[in-house]
Amino acid sequence: MSTNAENPATWRYCGNQVKLWRERSGVSREQLAAEANYDLETVKSMEQGRRRPSVRLLQAAETLCDARGLLLAAVDYLQPERIPRRTREYFALEHDAISVHTYEPLLIPGLLQTPEYARALMDSHCPPVSDELVDERVAARLKRQEKLTRTPPALLGFILYAPALQTLVGGPTTMKKQLHHLLEVGELRNVSIQVLPAGRGAYFALTGAFNLLETPDHRRYGYAEGQESGNLYSDAEKVSNLSQRHGVIRMQALSTEESARFISAMADEL
Repeated sequence: MSTNAENPATWRYCGNQVKLWRERSGVSREQLAAEANYDLETVKSMEQGRRRPSVRLLQAAETLCDARGLLLAAVDYLQPERIPRRTREYFALEHDAISVHTYEPLLIPGLLQTPEYARALMDSHCPPVSDELVDERVAARLKRQEKLTRTPPALLGFILYAPALQTLVGGPTTMKKQLHHLLEVGELRNVSIQVLPAGRGAYFALTGAFNLLETPDHRRYGYAEGQESGNLYSDAEKVSNLSQRHGVIRMQALSTEESARFISAMADEL
């Protein structure tokens, strides 16, 4: 059963406003359900904030209750979040960072993903999410990639563990396009892409992805994300530990030129 803590306050507030307008106007829930072409339980769930009130419901309530735009004004506040709450703070820092260094052992990092690759990942989310939310998250990821070519340019370094290039996210065609995209992005003067071959490097390289960034005022942060958690570190010792690990991984990785040849060979095999 859903709880209030799991559903945004905007859902509950907007749903309650629909109910208040409906009751004030003498409109029954059955009438609203018929106008919006929903079953009665769906309308009840939206009014109680257990489901996100849809644009269709707001339009129907607007018409029946003659709300003069006051109910439709809620539409912008009900849009799905483009970015999960736990990563929003990191992305805010990343947006302005003068340098970002990423290590990823399993997947292509978000800043480097093609639309097809990103959508394949979003479509496989567990538990499943709505098509609308998938669209929102893919759009947000592509918007975030403006970091690659923004002026003034930021220094962006990526180290990818070789298995991340072998996981056929979206199938061979999508993956082949993704690998070619890595080669294109790697030609940017402010971007370096390196591959850490399987079997090379310390075992801690297998424990998970992490990012390091530096802000315009030269503050340094580390970020590591797991299955259900994301941790942003500003503590100097923790950031130093991540930086040392990144340094060891980078020493074991192929050069950018060798990495480009490695990626190109993998693309040719697909």
